[in-house]
Amino acid sequence: MKYDYLIVGSGLYGVMFAYRATLKGRKCLVIEKRSHLGGNIYCENIEGINVHKYGAHIFHTSNKQVWEFVNSIVEFNRYTNSPIANYKGKQYNLPFNMNTFYQMWGVLTPDEAKAKIEEQKAEAVAAMKAAGVTEPRNLEEQALMLIGKDIYEALIKGYTEKQWGRKCTELPAFIIKRLPVRFIHDNNYFNDKYQGIPIGGYNKLIDGLLDGVETKTNTDFFADRQYWESVADRIVYTGAIDEYFDYKLGKLEWRTVSFEEEILDTPNYQGNAVMNYTEVEVPYTRIIEHKHFEMFGQEVYDCPKTVISREYSTEYKDGMEPYYTVNDERNNALADQYRELAAQEKTVIFGGRLAEYKYYDMAPIVEKVLNMIID
Repeated sequence: MKYDYLIVGSGLYGVMFAYRATLKGRKCLVIEKRSHLGGNIYCENIEGINVHKYGAHIFHTSNKQVWEFVNSIVEFNRYTNSPIANYKGKQYNLPFNMNTFYQMWGVLTPDEAKAKIEEQKAEAVAAMKAAGVTEPRNLEEQALMLIGKDIYEALIKGYTEKQWGRKCTELPAFIIKRLPVRFIHDNNYFNDKYQGIPIGGYNKLIDGLLDGVETKTNTDFFADRQYWESVADRIVYTGAIDEYFDYKLGKLEWRTVSFEEEILDTPNYQGNAVMNYTEVEVPYTRIIEHKHFEMFGQEVYDCPKTVISREYSTEYKDGMEPYYTVNDERNNALADQYRELAAQEKTVIFGGRLAEYKYYDMAPIVEKVLNMIID
């Protein structure tokens, strides 16, 4: 065996594992089927702007150890995620806060906002009782009970239906069990203590973690599986769990995202990194203006062009990149069966979003690998 660990996939889980194993003196090889390292946090520099090629990635955590660790690899900036919702040409602050309530109803005090929400929630509860319904049967009923019809219809309904490709009445209620509602003027989307973007883009983080680690791009594990299984004592697998087992129990379902990228001859297109389009008639879910992740104030105008990406949520088909798990009864049961098979693979570690069939933010991945015992 030439290597202690073969790491299949160079996303955050894989490169974190390679970093920690290398510190322990283990010899690692990271293989990646794409032409670049970094998985979905890879950035491409276009017109001096670090473009998040696979969707916006914003690092956020309340774990001081995790924050200090990533900053030991590359310094992070002070970016604060404050998305805007665009509904029929009107803009609303997210998450739902006093700015949103003023924009929606013109209310000026927290008591006025609470009264408006409680009034609409009561209407939803009364309608359900009249229909003989005691518990929300779907996402729509759950949302109406949590926030009322005005915010649901303008800021939740269309966006959610585009995101999932299904009517809200066909989606399970648990998807939206909680909604962040703040009766203060606070547009910071996350509640975490720390958040930011690596200065110079996420490639700096990936390069730092892989310093001294052997890597191969344009290399598909499944194209020569027998060979790759022979080169190391153990494998860290970060690809899709059903693909590893050759779909023997059936295929897991995913949602995927496609991107329409455009370079514009303006220094500032929308004034914000993230603009959600919440009406169902607009085909894309949001527009990302990438420069706002790393450029602030005058820096925005010192860079004469901008790059935007329109995001479209679609059903996954073979050959596409899987993004979001479909957590319905069938897929959850099937994923559990694959996890049972994975547990029997004594020389293989399954880790990350695809290999665990679980949605992860970045910080929990970092925390998980930092706390792993690596032989």
